[in-house]
Amino acid sequence: MVKREVLHIKGSEHQNPIPTAVKIGNMVYTSALIGSDPETGEMPEDVNKEIRNLFYYVEEIMKAAGGTTDNIAHLSVYMVDRKYKENVNIEWLKMFPHADNRPARHTTEKSLRQGLRVQFEMTAVL
Repeated sequence: MVKREVLHIKGSEHQNPIPTAVKIGNMVYTSALIGSDPETGEMPEDVNKEIRNLFYYVEEIMKAAGGTTDNIAHLSVYMVDRKYKENVNIEWLKMFPHADNRPARHTTEKSLRQGLRVQFEMTAVL
């Protein structure tokens, strides 16, 4: 039986008793990721900083799992307003500059916890 490995990433702790991510075999799954500051845990006022933090956490999770961002299969992006899609795309293109080497992605506009503008969920295969 494959054992679940809990991945803790500094600054990404949840207010609920759930881990940031888990690795089971060669699969990596995240809980809902938020763009809090990795040092303080506070939400930045600037949406671009919030989004940069989200991509930072994605990279840190993949390192902790023993992989890289090349192992990401799918990224779900939730935002309170679709106007933030271009902000996400700026960081997306930095992390995934090559059109033939990007994970699948789905963006949904939805209500998020107060203070959040963007949230991620990720699935990766090592």
